[in-house]
Amino acid sequence: MIDLYTWATPNGRKVSIALEEMGLPYEAHAIDITKDEQFDPAFLKIAPNNKIPAIVDRDNGLTLMESGAILIYLAEKSGKLLPTEPVARMKTLEWLMWQMGGFGPMLGQAHQYLKFNKGKAPFAEERFAKEVRRLYGVLDTQLGREQYVAGEYSIADLSIWPWASRHEWQEISLHDFPNVKRWYVELAGREAVQKGYHVPKFTQDIPMP
Repeated sequence: MIDLYTWATPNGRKVSIALEEMGLPYEAHAIDITKDEQFDPAFLKIAPNNKIPAIVDRDNGLTLMESGAILIYLAEKSGKLLPTEPVARMKTLEWLMWQMGGFGPMLGQAHQYLKFNKGKAPFAEERFAKEVRRLYGVLDTQLGREQYVAGEYSIADLSIWPWASRHEWQEISLHDFPNVKRWYVELAGREAVQKGYHVPKFTQDIPMP
C-alpha cells in the first residue's frame, strides 16, 4: 500500500495518474498548499523540501519525495510503464529528465508571470512565453515521430501530460501543436488519467482543446 501526499497540481497528478495506471493500491492524503500544509512538521519528515508529491510505501517503510524519483520507483515496483530493455529504458528516462529539468520548471514560471502576475514584469512574460512555445515545439516534433513521447506509453508521458493540461494558463493553444493535441486528447480519454486527475479532490474537468 502506498500513502500518497498530494494536491491538485501537475506534479501531484503525475503520481496519482501513475498509481491508477499501474493498478497499485494507494491512499491519498490531501496536503493543501494554499494553507501552507506542506510546512507541517509531520509532512516535513516525509518530504524535507516541503513540496508535494511525496509517498510512503507501507510495504518497506520507504519515504520518497520528488515526482520523477517517485515515478521511477513506482514503475520498478509495479513492473509497468518503464521498459526493461536498456535503450528503450534510457529513452524513457531521457524524456522524463526533459520534463523535470525544462518543461515543468519553465511552465511553472510561465504560470507565475502569464496567469498570476500579468503585467508586472513584461520582460519575464516575454521570456517565459517564448520558452514555453519552444518547449511545446520540441514536444510536437517528438510526437510527430512517435505515438507516445518515448515510443511506448510510459512514465515519460505521465510526467509531461499534467503540465500540458494547464495549457490555458500558459497561453498555449494546442491547435498550434497538432501532434501534442492528438497525444493530449488520447491520454485525456484514458480512464486512469481521468481518475488520477481528480486526486485528491475534484477541482475542474480536464481542460480540452
